[in-house]
Amino acid sequence: MKGHPKVTVLQHRLLHYRVELFERIRLECERRGIQFRLVHGQPSHRESLRKDTGVIAWADRVRNRWIPVLARDLLWQPLPRELRDSDLTVIMQENRILSNYPLLLKRYFGGTRIAYWGHGKNFQSEAPTGLRERWKSFWLTQVDWWFAYTNLTKRILVEQGVPEDRITCLDNAIDDDAFIAELRNASDATLEAISSQLGLAPGSPLAIFCGSIYPDKRLDLLADAAERIHAAIPAFRLVVIGDGPSRPGLEARLAGRDWARCVGVEHGPRKAAYFKLAKVVLNPGVVGLHVLEAFCAGLPLFTTTNDKHGPEIEYLEHGKNGFVISGGAEAYADAVISLLRDRARYAAVAAAAREAARAYTLDNMVRNFVQGIQTFLDSDAKAPARRA
Repeated sequence: MKGHPKVTVLQHRLLHYRVELFERIRLECERRGIQFRLVHGQPSHRESLRKDTGVIAWADRVRNRWIPVLARDLLWQPLPRELRDSDLTVIMQENRILSNYPLLLKRYFGGTRIAYWGHGKNFQSEAPTGLRERWKSFWLTQVDWWFAYTNLTKRILVEQGVPEDRITCLDNAIDDDAFIAELRNASDATLEAISSQLGLAPGSPLAIFCGSIYPDKRLDLLADAAERIHAAIPAFRLVVIGDGPSRPGLEARLAGRDWARCVGVEHGPRKAAYFKLAKVVLNPGVVGLHVLEAFCAGLPLFTTTNDKHGPEIEYLEHGKNGFVISGGAEAYADAVISLLRDRARYAAVAAAAREAARAYTLDNMVRNFVQGIQTFLDSDAKAPARRA
């Protein structure tokens, strides 16, 4: 391999919570003599409404071409000419990115080696055995390397025939350093003010839900379970942090309950204050990266068995650092009540949650990503193209 090896990562849009990840990867790659390049475009019109993009001055910004087809947006993202000779090009595992397919095919004829970065499957698919998922599965083994979100993704890949030694498990994470600092620095005045607003007596249990509010979050179960918990523990309070299309319905469902309220989106010190006051996080629906916020705050998170969880559900170990409950609102509420009434068990689960926070960090993810790049470059992956 002549000169410094070049590795290019393609992102169809740059999410704000990935900025620090790429900044750190670039620095570590430079330290190892690896040229790291990042290519990204712009969000689709539908995605732009989320206002979740970030900025990196050194990234290669290209003009995406979006093709609306019914309720989906297909994408063609150009690859700058000077990056087409990269030793490894990392692409996102998404069916809709049409520009991926020429890259996948060209690898058989001397083109850049290709790695996938993804979940392994669509965890939110309404038709897991349908054509789209079969198409995605077909391409799983047609790459030279894999960057898997979690060990759950890794197991999916191995079951589908991807060699284990061609998979890097990233342990997907975000930068929680600021949130941890805000937890540590939450002022007594802020904590007292919020407690007063909620009617939260010292030592009384507060549960929080924090995230986007939409149907897959199983909000009816949340409300029904909260009713049962409050009936058993009258001092119990519930705060729902976040916003989304299902918020009006949830507010109507909780109307007249002085022990429950929806506070909308919260950021910074005030959000951290709610987490510091809380005893548990209740999220009976889809769980993803936000499990890490619960861990950082040392809070047991309660969810349910659900095929639509993100791959980060792997981090939640039932009965150890959180709970994954089978059954409806009664079983869910009983599990929460049981833990809140058992101080010794609660302390053990909270301690395990804090320990998990130290394992799933952005530093760890950067280390895994760069080591995966290094392992690929050091391996025989530069041999003539072949099926993985």
